[in-house]
Amino acid sequence: MIEENGVNIQATNALPNITVAHLGYLVAAIDHPTWAAAADSLGVSPSALSQGLGELQRRLGVELFERRGRRQIQHPRAEPVIEHARRVLAQTSDLAEWARRVRSGAGGRLRIGMIDAAAVDHFGLALRRFRDSHLDIELHLQVAPSSQLLDHLRQGSIDLAICVAPDDADLEITPLLTEPLSVYAPTGFSSEAPERWGPWVSFPRGSLTRDLIEAALHDIGARFEVVAESHQPEVLREMVHLGLGWTVLPAGQAEREPNPLTPARKRPLLHRHLVAVRRPSAVPDPAAAALTSALQAVVDQT
Repeated sequence: MIEENGVNIQATNALPNITVAHLGYLVAAIDHPTWAAAADSLGVSPSALSQGLGELQRRLGVELFERRGRRQIQHPRAEPVIEHARRVLAQTSDLAEWARRVRSGAGGRLRIGMIDAAAVDHFGLALRRFRDSHLDIELHLQVAPSSQLLDHLRQGSIDLAICVAPDDADLEITPLLTEPLSVYAPTGFSSEAPERWGPWVSFPRGSLTRDLIEAALHDIGARFEVVAESHQPEVLREMVHLGLGWTVLPAGQAEREPNPLTPARKRPLLHRHLVAVRRPSAVPDPAAAALTSALQAVVDQT
């Protein structure tokens, strides 16, 4: 409260009194198909969840849900609040893990996400050596496409992502390596003329690598008509062997034995950058920093 001309009035710039629990209720309600499922995931009753969400909306003074029949659905204006809630929950999780390590004196837990090329082709041995030399750190590894890893990183379910470089200035990015991607054609369909390439088998929409491929093909006048999709490079390689279409893959994955593919032309179509990514303003994590340095050392030695 402030006083003006002898009258107490409420400060208009006072921060809303919301809690981490309120934000956790919001994210759970958004991420689950029903509020009952959200409540169950949090270990609270549906009525407690409903009351908590109602209190959050009251304290913010903004509607976050609207009724559609018997269901409550996300209000269009709620997105900034949801993004803020995910950031706060992720950073609170970072802080809790840091405090646990300080209290126990243990190395703690490190949750890593890697794309398949990073986990299998580039850093598998380095990851094993890091685990063997840091027995006090509990490692959890998830292998998934870059876009999924970045979503999980922002949501706080992983601590470090090794993936294709995102176009996102809000993330903490450490460059690791650059790898070439080449064009591969079914047997008997090789051509140096880009306008004659295709149709294509490629990564699904939303893939960062697919976006890079589409832009590179467009720049040289090749059409990008995709007839089959898979997140797995091995599946795309077999599709090419079956004659379903052309593809663009990292050489290490496309030309691996058995049944390697042969590039349709000598020079790569493009290069993609693999990076280590952390949440911005995350609590310092010596384990994540040590692993990132170990991965950089592998690149420096090659």
